Parts: sequence; C-alpha cells; structure tokens
Amino acid sequence: EARASADQDQALRPWLRMLSCTSLIERQVRANLRREFDITLPRFDLMAHLDRSPAGLRMGDLSRRMMVTSGNVTGITDQLEAEGLVRREYSPQDRRSLTVRMTPNGRRVFRRMAKAYERWIAGMFDGLRPPDRNQLLRLLGTLKDDLHETEAQGPPVAGR
Repeated sequence: EARASADQDQALRPWLRMLSCTSLIERQVRANLRREFDITLPRFDLMAHLDRSPAGLRMGDLSRRMMVTSGNVTGITDQLEAEGLVRREYSPQDRRSLTVRMTPNGRRVFRRMAKAYERWIAGMFDGLRPPDRNQLLRLLGTLKDDLHETEAQGPPVAGR
C-alpha cells in the first residue's frame, strides 16, 4: 500500500476500509452467534438460505449460494440435522438428488437468531447518523452497479 501512487491510493483506501469494517462486523457476529446461540456463522448462513426457500434447496444449490464446497455443505447439514433443525429428503423424480428443508423447530430457532442478528447489525451502525447511513448505502449501491456492469462486460482484452 505504501508503494501505491496517489491515484492508486485513493482507490485502494476505500477497499481496505470496507474490508476492515466487514472483518470487524463478521468477527462480532461470529462471537455473538457462538455466545448467545452456540452456533457458527456458516450454520446460521445455511439456515438463512433455507429460510428464504421454504420448499428447500438441493445440496448443490446450497453450495453455490454459500460459495463453499459440497463437502462443507454436507458437514454443516449433518450437524444441523443431528440437532433436528433441518432434514434431508430425496427427490421423488431423482433418488440421487437430496433437498434440504428446515424443520418447524429449525424455523423457530432461526427466527430467534435472525431477530438477534438484525439487532446486532443495527447496533453496529448506530454511530452513523441516518443521513450518513443513507449516503453510505447510495455510494455502495453505485459501486455495486458499476461492478455488475464491469462483470457483464467480461475480462479485459489484451492490447485494448
């Protein structure tokens, strides 16, 4: 970072600041989940995906959405299933395909965790005034749109 030019520094510093804030927030969320619910962030994440998909998700879909290997999803699912929070069901059309669904108890447990999670995140942003939060949201939205546009254009071609 010290060797970056002034222009590079102006682009690099916001990224490093966002990364630092993300890491600090994630560390606090992990600690809170462990302390209050004795659960890991990946297990919470898997349940969050299932909460948004009441019909369940196939193991491969969970793996893609969570951006982890299928082995990781299998291990997390094993733990949650042993606790009665999720269940695996074979597809009637393809007995090799497994769908994971939250159990009614899993849904109740997750809803309690989700409410606490929302409270924690809101508390972490309490130091920002509402206009500052709105500006941050707007700026990050612009960045996200630009990144999607760049991604849609594909990788740069050498020589252009």
